[in-house]
Amino acid sequence: MTAATAPATPTARRYGFLGPAGTFTEMALRSRPESEGAESVAFASVDLALTAVRDGEVDGAMVPIENSVEGGVSATLDALTRSEGLVIVGEALVPITFVLAAPAGTTLEQVRRIGTHPHAWAQVRGWVAQHLPDALYVPSGSTAAAAAALSGAPQEPSATGAEGAVAGSGERTAYDAAVCAPVAASNQGLTVLADGIEDRTGAVTRFVLVSRAGVVPEPTGADKTTVVLFQREDHPGGLLSFLEQFATRGINLSRIESRPTGERLGDYCFSIDCEGHVADERVGEALMGLRRVCAQVRFLGSYGRADLAPATVAADTTDDAFIEARDWLGMLRRPLP
Repeated sequence: MTAATAPATPTARRYGFLGPAGTFTEMALRSRPESEGAESVAFASVDLALTAVRDGEVDGAMVPIENSVEGGVSATLDALTRSEGLVIVGEALVPITFVLAAPAGTTLEQVRRIGTHPHAWAQVRGWVAQHLPDALYVPSGSTAAAAAALSGAPQEPSATGAEGAVAGSGERTAYDAAVCAPVAASNQGLTVLADGIEDRTGAVTRFVLVSRAGVVPEPTGADKTTVVLFQREDHPGGLLSFLEQFATRGINLSRIESRPTGERLGDYCFSIDCEGHVADERVGEALMGLRRVCAQVRFLGSYGRADLAPATVAADTTDDAFIEARDWLGMLRRPLP
């Protein structure tokens, strides 16, 4: 076979994640089968990661969406709400544990300023108040970036702004220690001054794998569907009319959050996760109902749950029950002989 007729070499798969290396987001990506044998690319912000997906620079991107302590991750929720042509194709759950790390030779008593991401700080501030009551908090774009800054490793500026002044500048005097994942401390050669410093044990962060819109993953029997709902106008009972579409069809919601649309003050949309798959009759019927009562329904995907927990489906909301009811209505509509 000549070079002219040789088949083209398949393009290597690439997946992005909210970086830098050593974040919990990278751990979440590594836990997914899609990442096996694929190149991983770190991005400084959720927006940059999702833009790379939309532009075809990467096949998908892993981003945080929800934390069991702090709730929804606003940057991800807003980016998904604004972004056309993107869908969630999978999720990952990562148990969260933090360490306080510093350059070799630093003692706990010498720590006066602590750098970390705001979500991490919210989960350790009780420990800090007890053990380092005089320490000041310095925001960083990520926990891994805070650790990298202490090691003197160069960092790209993050979209938060604060990271550019701390980790982005490479100034090691901005803070004395970092709250980060154990893997980040190890990667950067830092000394762990204290471990297990999170205020609540058992904290978990949920991450979602986002791809360009296309084929929806097949139902697994343990699925979630994510939508963003927009009101026609603000009026009493507006949210109730949305929720009724789920309740009357026996669909449980696992997350609901309001987010500003950015159009004007007081104008909100609703980001919702529900149990089930768009291929399920009950979910399909609910989406049709929402299409009628909403100004816009943005479908963000149906995908397998990371915990593999199947939905509890009542006898009157199974696929067979919906199909039988639809067949019965069709019989009523047929003209008499």
